[in-house]
Amino acid sequence: MTPIILTTLNARYVHTSLGLRCLYANLNELKKDSMILEFTINEQIQSIAERLLEHAPRIIGIGVYIWNASETAQLIEVVKKVSPSTLIVLGGPEAGYLPHRVNFDRADYIISGEGEAVFYQLCRNLLDKNAPEERFIRAPLPDLKQIHLPYSAYSDEDIAHRYIYVEASRGCPFECEFCLSSIDEKVRNFPLEHLLEAFEVLWQRGARSFKFIDRTFNLNMSFANRILDFFLSKEPPYFAHFEVIPDHFPDLLKSKISLFPPGSLQLEIGIQTLDPVIAKGINRPLRLEKIVENLTFLETGTSTHMHLDLIVGLPGESMEGFGRNLDTLCSLTRSEIQIGILKNLSGTTLSRHDEMYGMIYSDIPPYDILQNNDLSFIQIQKMKRFARFWDIYYNSGNFNQSVKMLWEEGKVFEGFYSFSEWIYTQTLSTWKISLDRQIALLYLYLQQRYDPLLIETTLLEDIAQTPGRKLSASLKNLFLENKRTEPGFITPKRQSKRM
Repeated sequence: MTPIILTTLNARYVHTSLGLRCLYANLNELKKDSMILEFTINEQIQSIAERLLEHAPRIIGIGVYIWNASETAQLIEVVKKVSPSTLIVLGGPEAGYLPHRVNFDRADYIISGEGEAVFYQLCRNLLDKNAPEERFIRAPLPDLKQIHLPYSAYSDEDIAHRYIYVEASRGCPFECEFCLSSIDEKVRNFPLEHLLEAFEVLWQRGARSFKFIDRTFNLNMSFANRILDFFLSKEPPYFAHFEVIPDHFPDLLKSKISLFPPGSLQLEIGIQTLDPVIAKGINRPLRLEKIVENLTFLETGTSTHMHLDLIVGLPGESMEGFGRNLDTLCSLTRSEIQIGILKNLSGTTLSRHDEMYGMIYSDIPPYDILQNNDLSFIQIQKMKRFARFWDIYYNSGNFNQSVKMLWEEGKVFEGFYSFSEWIYTQTLSTWKISLDRQIALLYLYLQQRYDPLLIETTLLEDIAQTPGRKLSASLKNLFLENKRTEPGFITPKRQSKRM
């Protein structure tokens, strides 16, 4: 019997829940009667319920967010039907904001906000049969100097096989309306010395991959530099991931970043839009000159891997506007560009634009945009496919040279959009397309414009970039069938240096 179980349904096995570990670390004397059990959204709900209930818990705490909200509601339903006396406490962004868009009525208690102290007190009261009257409990912001750090709750298996999420701060000073972090405008830092001590313990246990979830890692320079120094003092290989503000890279920060060896540092940079009018409409700060300057520095003066984000469907932004953003980013960097579809997250103020811009969202998680005045439902659907094919061909790194043959100089969006339209007619799907078929489809499409020999040569160069990767028999046959240059093909200059 385990009186308290903390659980969630992660998107993938390699993910871990930092939130559960924060709660567990602050259960104090109740820790000995508690455990963490994590699952994935692809597991059978009844099997998950069985795994939980075999421990006969009195309390089950569940972390809820947009990607597991529907599955969590199903799990609650099963647990309460077969074990109605088991108390269920929900927390996390999808449970903590009212009104709920997924039915969580059968949950006993819901905590809104950072729940370390509140969850501990609630569990004490429930175990003492002193149940509070309020079902929805708003947690005050905890003093980060007073709460216990969660990193000892990572198991050896976590360290060996899963992502290790860490945080140096909470909150965000900006008010971007699509983002939950804008709700907590006050940035608070964890005690730095204690934090670095905890990171050292993780390092000694074998952790070499640290994913920081801070929304604005480079806001506090003294804090950021000390953490970067921690990694720079270590012997590679290691991997550190930070989310950074794109327009704030003082010289000292630049000098530190330039010291990281290849493969050791990844920066997630939320661009979202490069249109000042659109950015202002959603309260997003945008200093274009600084952004261009900093991206150029990161691209040319460091070995940093960048992960940049653009959003489709922002209020007032047309397809053409999004296309200009993508073209500009591709002219500045060869790094990964993640294309996201706007989501109306619970707790944000994005809905204030609904009437003016005709914003219509799905009522089913993840509450993505269906259409607005600038983008029809069909256009949004096409852009969802565009984003998926962009991941396959551009972000994967499998087609670094050949993918550039899809567009003319500076017209990335136009060229890739046409390819995206064509490839969907061939596949009628955006999933489960094997790598061989991806290569074959790109080869066939490019024959509309180029000499097959040039296409084959470029694809072979891409294939050779991955050690041990070989050309399959089916692809060899495809290339053999198209050896001759057909009339009407053009033979352009090699495009490998375009970007």
